[in-house]
Amino acid sequence: MTAGVLGFVGLGNMGGAMARRLVDAGFELVGFDAAGTAERVPAGASVAASVEEVAAAADTVLLSLPDGAASLAVATGLAGAPDRRVATVVDLSTIGPEAAEQAASILGAAGITYADGPVSGGVAGARAGTIALMYAGPASLLAELRPAFESIARVFHVGTQPGQGQAMKLLNNFLSATALAATSEALAFGRAHGLDLAMMVDVVNASSGRNTATTDKFPNRVLTGTYDAGFRTALMAKDVRLYAEMVARAATPDAIGRTVSSVWQDADAALPGSDFSQIWQHVSGTG
Repeated sequence: MTAGVLGFVGLGNMGGAMARRLVDAGFELVGFDAAGTAERVPAGASVAASVEEVAAAADTVLLSLPDGAASLAVATGLAGAPDRRVATVVDLSTIGPEAAEQAASILGAAGITYADGPVSGGVAGARAGTIALMYAGPASLLAELRPAFESIARVFHVGTQPGQGQAMKLLNNFLSATALAATSEALAFGRAHGLDLAMMVDVVNASSGRNTATTDKFPNRVLTGTYDAGFRTALMAKDVRLYAEMVARAATPDAIGRTVSSVWQDADAALPGSDFSQIWQHVSGTG
C-alpha cells in the first residue's frame, strides 16, 4: 500500500518545512495555503487554488493549521468538495481532543477516514526531520502512511481514537511551556542577586534543574538576543489554554496547569506577535 498523492493544507513555518521534506523524499504533493499558496508551496509540488482542489487531486490530505477553528473549516471544505478524491485526512496541527473528535465526525459522515498526528520539535526540527509525530488512528492506515511520516518525523503510535494524539501533544506542550516560564522566573531571581545569565544557564545544565529551556531556548534564542524559535507566544498560549480546558473536562489535577496557562495568556497580551522565547522578557521585565 502507498500514500498515493498527498495533499498539504497549511504551508506556514511548520507546514512548509514538512511539505518540503515530503517533496524531497519523492512524494507527489499538491499544496494550498490561504495566505498565498504560490509563494509558500515547495518547488516540485503542485499548486491548488482551494481546499476543494486539494480534495479533488489528493488521496491523503495532511493539515498543518493554527487552531481548531481552521482545521474544522478545512475538514468541512474537504467533506463538501464536489469532485472528491481524498479518502484520508491526517491533522498534524495542535487543535485539542474536542476539535479532533468534531473533525472526525465531519469527515466520517462523508466517508473520509480521519486521524490526528500533531507534531512537536520546532521549525528547526521540521526542517531536519527530527520532530515527533504523535499519531492516533488505525494501525493499518499508519502502515500505509509510515514512509511519508518517517520522511518528516519520528513516529509514535499513541492511540487509535481521534483526539488521543492531541492529548499527548497538549501534555507535552504544557511541560515545555512550564519549563520555559519557570526557567525565566528562576533566572530573573538569580539575576536580582547579581548572577550572570549565561553562567546560571551553564550551572543549571550541569545540575538537576536542566530542561529544554536551559539546553535550547536560553542558549540559542535568549542569550543570543535573536528570539527566533519560530513559534509564536500566541500559539503556546493557545496550547496551554487548551490543555487547561481539557484537564478541567477530564477532572484531573490542575493547580499547576491553571497557573502556567495564566502566565502565558498574560505574556501573549503583553507581547503581541512575539516569539515564544520572549516570555523571558515578559517575566523578567526586560521587554
